[in-house]
Amino acid sequence: MENVKCDMHVHSYFSGPCTTPIAGTFCRECYSDPDEVYELLKRRGMELFTLTDHDSIEGSEQLRRHPNFFLSEELTCRMPSGTEVHIGVYDFHERQHVQLQQRRNDLVSLLMYLTERKLFFSVNHVFSSLTGRREREDFTWFREYFPAVETLNGHMLAKSNAQSARLAKQWNKIALGGSDAHALASTGRTYTEVPGARDKEEFFAGLRSGKGSVGGESGNFGKLTRDVFSVASAMIRENPWTLLLSPLAALLPVATYWNYRDERVFSRRWGAEILGEFDDRRRRWAAVPQPAAEEWA
Repeated sequence: MENVKCDMHVHSYFSGPCTTPIAGTFCRECYSDPDEVYELLKRRGMELFTLTDHDSIEGSEQLRRHPNFFLSEELTCRMPSGTEVHIGVYDFHERQHVQLQQRRNDLVSLLMYLTERKLFFSVNHVFSSLTGRREREDFTWFREYFPAVETLNGHMLAKSNAQSARLAKQWNKIALGGSDAHALASTGRTYTEVPGARDKEEFFAGLRSGKGSVGGESGNFGKLTRDVFSVASAMIRENPWTLLLSPLAALLPVATYWNYRDERVFSRRWGAEILGEFDDRRRRWAAVPQPAAEEWA
């Protein structure tokens, strides 16, 4: 293998109900069949494969027969501040899934478990409003205890991804990329790449040693709107009675527009605070008179 690619953030039918109020009673987050996801990832150049369904590994049952597939999931975690965050956890055993679920609302216990088992994990879409509010102390946890940051998410705006990349560089974190695809059209369009890796072990070793890079697309209004329509269409096929809701389809572009409006506000606020703080420290350090060379002698 050369330049092994893996979409490190991709969903399937087993990601559970939609998190939007009311809609979650009849609509799923994703309707993609795991086998279709695998085949599409393969056609789009991935050499390693995983699913990161929300708090579930059920979809992985269909894919374990493939030697280049590994277990992953996206944990919905409660921070000590009371906020929620999505954490990608990669390449673990089935029995460890139970332990991860038991600890996902106790961050200290979760971090201890992840560290003791040497599991690879990341904070996903760090400058996104997707999981709700954020507190200043959350970023301290991310900086001190998380080895990786998702810096290229296929549904986050380019500016938000750029801020995440800058954050990872400032904090010396491993950068990850993934499509965050909830519809097949976006699957495999964003990925993480490790040159020279020949298998999963070398892929993760390359990531840990700083040899990885990210590639592919960011998100935009048209892309998200297309995927939302795709999810809505699949919902109608699974639950024909929801066809009665079809007049509301005209509002979907409005919903995606307001989603990105909120994303911009959230990203601008926290980017200015967290990245600006780093810049302020750097400016203050630069302003401190440095000793002349002979003073060090």
